[in-house]
Amino acid sequence: MSDLGMTGTQARAKARSVSDSTWFDYAIRVGLVAYGIIHLLIGWLGLQLAFGDREGAPSQQGAFQILAQQPGGEIMLWVTGLGLFILTLWQLTKAAWGHTKDDGVKRAYKCAASAAKGVIYAVIGYSAIKTATAGSSTSNEDSLTRKLLDLPGGQLIVIGIGVVIGVIGIVQVKRGVTTWFEKRLKPGALEGPSGTVVKRLGQVGYVAKGIAFGVLGGIFIWAGWTYDPKKAGGLDTALRTLLDESVGPWLLVGVAAGFVAFGLYSFAWARHAETST
Repeated sequence: MSDLGMTGTQARAKARSVSDSTWFDYAIRVGLVAYGIIHLLIGWLGLQLAFGDREGAPSQQGAFQILAQQPGGEIMLWVTGLGLFILTLWQLTKAAWGHTKDDGVKRAYKCAASAAKGVIYAVIGYSAIKTATAGSSTSNEDSLTRKLLDLPGGQLIVIGIGVVIGVIGIVQVKRGVTTWFEKRLKPGALEGPSGTVVKRLGQVGYVAKGIAFGVLGGIFIWAGWTYDPKKAGGLDTALRTLLDESVGPWLLVGVAAGFVAFGLYSFAWARHAETST
């Protein structure tokens, strides 16, 4: 038992030494900048969609396609992908050994949330690398949803996915309204005139993302309820759904601008991030 305990202690110490290292701190900040760029591009594509351009997909895949078309785009995609993988490692490290200021259920919840964020960063990072190596990264939500619907209890699975996405949307809105994201920043990051700008960018960005995820969750729930995979889709489908409403173009402009705000907030996040576990 003591040997096992020592092994666990040594593992925690090693993980903390890595997470507290200067190179890891810089790598996290690069990843956050990459995350911000993705949101800027999604917002830009959303604005184009609102003003009549129906060709681009306002999603991470669409953002990666824009990067791929730029001079040195392949290198930018690799940097983006690797940056997001660093964010994955950061969150998984926090999930395994972090959140030590809390205990019990609260710590377990935060560790689970960090693990979930790590998975999300990994998926987006993989998509960036795939685009860099294959030249394209097409969305395949219809096929995936169809496969899920064909499983035993498939409708409930798809509806459940929609509920989870919807809850994520609600959480995002709450984080924006309550400025929860201040916990991710170093003390004093939101003070003064520049801090006020960062705070507003974060609030608008989180609320906009929450609205988009809420619509996306509703789309999955409807697809599961009606047993129609063609009604499912990704972020671009959600934003196009907003466009179909009577005040859709203006609502889409607001959400797209919110994604731009979140991208700008991510740059400030990269500068002021609290990177310790």
